[in-house]
Amino acid sequence: MKLILKIIGGFLATILLVVILLFIFDYDYILKGIQVVYLQGHKTAYIDDYPEFPNRVIKSDSTVISSWPLHKNYNKAKPTAKLTDLNTELGTVAFLIFKNDSIWYEDYAEDYGLLSKTNSFSMAKSITVALLGKAIKDGYIKSLNEPVGDFFPEFNEGNQSKLTVGDLASMSSGLDWDEDYFNPFSQTARAYFGDDIRSEGLNLRVIEEPGKSFKYLSGNTILLGMAIEKATGMSLTSYLSESFWKPLEMSDDALWQLDSEEKGMEKAYCCIASNARDFARFGKLFKDDGKWKGEQILDPQFVNIATNPRFKESPQYGYGFWLSDYNGKEIFCMRGILGQYVIVIPEDNIIIVRLGHNLIRREEGEKHSKDFFIYIDEAYKMLAHDSKTTT
Repeated sequence: MKLILKIIGGFLATILLVVILLFIFDYDYILKGIQVVYLQGHKTAYIDDYPEFPNRVIKSDSTVISSWPLHKNYNKAKPTAKLTDLNTELGTVAFLIFKNDSIWYEDYAEDYGLLSKTNSFSMAKSITVALLGKAIKDGYIKSLNEPVGDFFPEFNEGNQSKLTVGDLASMSSGLDWDEDYFNPFSQTARAYFGDDIRSEGLNLRVIEEPGKSFKYLSGNTILLGMAIEKATGMSLTSYLSESFWKPLEMSDDALWQLDSEEKGMEKAYCCIASNARDFARFGKLFKDDGKWKGEQILDPQFVNIATNPRFKESPQYGYGFWLSDYNGKEIFCMRGILGQYVIVIPEDNIIIVRLGHNLIRREEGEKHSKDFFIYIDEAYKMLAHDSKTTT
């Protein structure tokens, strides 16, 4: 019995020591990660984790909410066997196909439905870049070429002074950010579970010349969000509500995760909780060159820049949007780490939205996950069975 008590005592003492060391060396956010992820039975972030964090409400306008029109052939088509199997395997909770700005197919799984909120993860990067476009149109930010140093003096010397908001939006900043999703000591983990994301942004340093090449770093969008916040004098949530959530007549309020309560900042690179139909409205806005019901919300030139490659060597990315020329069609999409997609194919006036628990992990050198292409292929097979898809 004494031996057992000694072992238990030693175990508890070790845990206490680890906790003390985490606080001493400023890694106490790891405890938050353990609480949110592992103690909830998960191994990584998950689509329903937003209640575990403070959030700010992105308000819609309840007086002008409009519904997506339903296509006359709404849900007449059956999903292909391959799509059904993939959706089951990867835990798809929402799969929608929009044709000619109408919902042509819509399916939900588990207990999810029209207004179910799930975490956008990095689809929020596209939305933050949309806020940049709006801030430029509104005159808060001069252009994509405005230096970050105009907002933060920490970026006014040496290579730091060459960094522009456009470099941040196009993932070409040259910043010293560690984009590691599985290392608990990485900057990405600290940004997700920590409580001072602004410090993370201001502590970044340019280590490669900005504006020269693509490298996907979530730290870029954190710093971009900070610049938008500083330029507008508004929280990202408030600016998003006024700029898009209300004008696009969203069906419901949404939530944006914060790093901390009260004066906390939105995780600009991530974590907007909303529903599939409302996420799709951003796809339609960019498909229609920034116009919504006759109102020019974004400059069409900005939309064109955002949805085309900045660098010839990296044709898979523009400014906040992933790109593909799959099957000879020009495609842009919003993308999240667990297979969240808003896939836009302007040539055929098609938008595909997929939300869910997992995706097929990319292999070395792959620009897009295999499921991305499967969703497109199977959607087109379904549409091919509709003899009136051109109407």
